[in-house]
Amino acid sequence: MKQRIITLQAEEMPKLWYNILADIKMNPPLGPDSNPIESDMLAPVFPMNLIEQEVSPERWIEIPVEVLEVLSGWRSTPLIRAFSLEKALGTPARIYLKNESVSPPGSHKPNTAVAQAYYNKVFGIKKLVTETGAGQWGSALAFACSQFGLDCEVYMVRVSFDQKPYRKTMMQAWGGVCYASPSERTNAGRAVLENYPDTPGSLGIAISEAIEVAVSDSSGKTRYSLGSVLNHVMLHQTIIGLEAKKQLEKVGDYPDIIIGCAGGGSNFAGLSYPFVYDKINGREIEVYPVEPTACPTMTKAPFVYDHGDEAGYTPLLAMHSLGHAFIPPPIHAGGLRYHGMAPTVSQLVNDNLITPKAVTQIDAFKAGVLVARTEGIIPAPETNHALACVVEEANKAKEEGKEKVILANFSGHGLMDLGSYVMYFNNELTNFALSEEEILRSEMIFADFPKPEMIKSVDPGTI
Repeated sequence: MKQRIITLQAEEMPKLWYNILADIKMNPPLGPDSNPIESDMLAPVFPMNLIEQEVSPERWIEIPVEVLEVLSGWRSTPLIRAFSLEKALGTPARIYLKNESVSPPGSHKPNTAVAQAYYNKVFGIKKLVTETGAGQWGSALAFACSQFGLDCEVYMVRVSFDQKPYRKTMMQAWGGVCYASPSERTNAGRAVLENYPDTPGSLGIAISEAIEVAVSDSSGKTRYSLGSVLNHVMLHQTIIGLEAKKQLEKVGDYPDIIIGCAGGGSNFAGLSYPFVYDKINGREIEVYPVEPTACPTMTKAPFVYDHGDEAGYTPLLAMHSLGHAFIPPPIHAGGLRYHGMAPTVSQLVNDNLITPKAVTQIDAFKAGVLVARTEGIIPAPETNHALACVVEEANKAKEEGKEKVILANFSGHGLMDLGSYVMYFNNELTNFALSEEEILRSEMIFADFPKPEMIKSVDPGTI
């Protein structure tokens, strides 16, 4: 029998995270005065132990035993050789899917949620507040908080709150509370609703609400938690790629192509960064982050300084961005509806180490259905974007007659997203693509912001 599933024994699990800040130069985050921020300016938002990771120059950072103990409940995640998909496509490519859907919340998100809950717990924090798009991050943080005895409050983008009601139920099952964003609970939410009462919401708005709630707690025992974009989040997710490396070694393979969907960048970075490290050191490999045509941050948006949230509470980050006030169309891949891209991912695009791609909503679902009917797992709408690129690259390998090795991150299952599949099967889904006029209009917000080329790039650890 062919070996379809590759796993690791407990003693083979990675014990260190890989920190890509050790190998690239970055533009520093800026404060309201356009000067680089000091670490202590982030203290009302994050615990200092996570701030230290955010700016650490160390290439390898030890994973705490307490974090590994929780992660061991489902890790290592299986690496699946997609024999049935290969056969259906008639491709000579060998396709591997890193199946992150086996976690309790059904996605890659607990890899950092567990770590963040742990570090907040040991710092003395009692409550975490966050935003969520499709609900995968919110449910992951609720799960993680339940493991360490923390309270959890989540602001969920309204369009996903309405489309995916059972994500809220998952959060409640783990003891979290969930509100639709924008809400009447915060100044940021009320301001948006006053001007746009029928808004579908955005991750930028939800982030503003969550940060406002966190910093408004006079007890000092509440902090904000982010599921993507920031450096320490990318760090925690690298356990995905580090596992995949060991699993591929067991069958004597190494990827020619790495693929992951990208909204803020966390699941893509988690799989790809350990391999980008090899590319930096001379290995030939293609790395593709895949985004929706409806929210084309990497493929069409400029590299600028912008806020990570709609209200401008966050520092200015150097990233590809459509503008912090941008509200993406209501596509079903809620986790990919973010106006910006992680600074580290953005920098890798600028350094030509990775090559972004964009796919339409309908092409994404077409690929997801093909994978469901061959490999049996129903993918999340976000995952479908990566799978569309997998199909494209497998077909290209067929045309070229090359036995390429394709590795992709199956970042989450679609069992909470079946409503979107109903719409696909009923031909009710719509493709969205931003016009050049819309993109130019979104860029007007950057006119008074500092330009990345005017700010000297720095080595990590200097903030």
